[in-house]
Amino acid sequence: MSNVITVDFAIAQPRVEKNQNKRIESIDLLRGIVMIIMALDHVRDYFHYDAFMYSPTDLSQTTVPLFFTRFVTHYCAPVFVFLAGTSSYLYGLKRDKKQLSFYLLTRGVWLVFLELFIVVLFRTFNLSYTYLNLQVIWAIGISMIALSGIIYLPRPLILLTGVLLIAGHNLLDNVHIQGNNFSAFLWSLLHDPSHFTFGRITVYVRYPVLPWIGIMTAGYYLGSLYASHQNPLKRRRILFSLGIAAIILFITLRFSNWYGDPVKWSVQRNSLFTVLSFFNVAKYPPSLLYTLITLGPALVFLAATEKVRNVWATYAIIFGRVPMFYYLAHILVIHVFAIVAAIATGYPSMIVLTTGVNDTAALKGYGFDLTVVYMVWIGLIIVLYPLCKWFNSYKTTYQLGYRWLSYL
Repeated sequence: MSNVITVDFAIAQPRVEKNQNKRIESIDLLRGIVMIIMALDHVRDYFHYDAFMYSPTDLSQTTVPLFFTRFVTHYCAPVFVFLAGTSSYLYGLKRDKKQLSFYLLTRGVWLVFLELFIVVLFRTFNLSYTYLNLQVIWAIGISMIALSGIIYLPRPLILLTGVLLIAGHNLLDNVHIQGNNFSAFLWSLLHDPSHFTFGRITVYVRYPVLPWIGIMTAGYYLGSLYASHQNPLKRRRILFSLGIAAIILFITLRFSNWYGDPVKWSVQRNSLFTVLSFFNVAKYPPSLLYTLITLGPALVFLAATEKVRNVWATYAIIFGRVPMFYYLAHILVIHVFAIVAAIATGYPSMIVLTTGVNDTAALKGYGFDLTVVYMVWIGLIIVLYPLCKWFNSYKTTYQLGYRWLSYL
């Protein structure tokens, strides 16, 4: 999600890898693909007729297509955050720790600002800011702020920090602080999602930051695999082995129902829904099992796509090179599409403008089936591609002259 690579290098051939002005296209490709997928979930939020009635992972009400429409988007946030850590390592290859730390700190503060004042505005079109939603951009920002200090640790301690936060935070699942007070709010920011009211402002904490800091830290640690002295074949073997190990660990822990997710899987009304239960892992906050089953395949993908070059990859890479621009643009365009859809179907557009679809009871009955959701999603990607291609060209041309572009 966070495109902090300004000094990159290609990895298809060892001779190219020495040129650290080249981008790592497998990273851009993976980031671009998950960004395209991410938009599907946000389109569903604004267009599906049951988007604000129940969760698509509620096995008592969902359908198989709806479940997998949601499940596939689970890969987006952890991949964003992990690759932000990897990109941070690469950004620091030609900078000292102090320069990298300052960049991470200032970029983190900038992302928190974007979440609170720009993303919220694009989601609600409400300049009164009575509704704040702490989601993935917030989590990336806070994780970067934390990483700005973590990078000073010895490398073994960096790895240990990442592993402990990813694997150990589920030990805190039964710790809750009740009330609408500062202690409860602080604990929510760290681990326990909730919502709070402070005067006229309602704050929803969707992304508690402890596990996300761990995921970014792990991405930073593994970024060393892409250093110019690393053997590409060895790197691919390591990534593949780690990915397969994560998947096997997920299957083992999930089957045992021993540890790693607050909700156990169970036998359902038929075998297919039992499988859904097995894969129905917690995202808020991301459980150990959620992280394993999302980052495991992502690591395998990175290992398998270093030399992939085709027209579809070229399209996806464009999105992966301008992630923040794409993120802001897609939220804005989806909301505009939703207003048009609300007007066309006889619902008051100002409700969409001021509150958003999935939290508005007055919009009950609004929406479309999954076929329309997928059609809108495809149309959105088609609309955004030329915009992202233009911005990528602009950024590539002027980034050395305008340092602020590295923050987008």
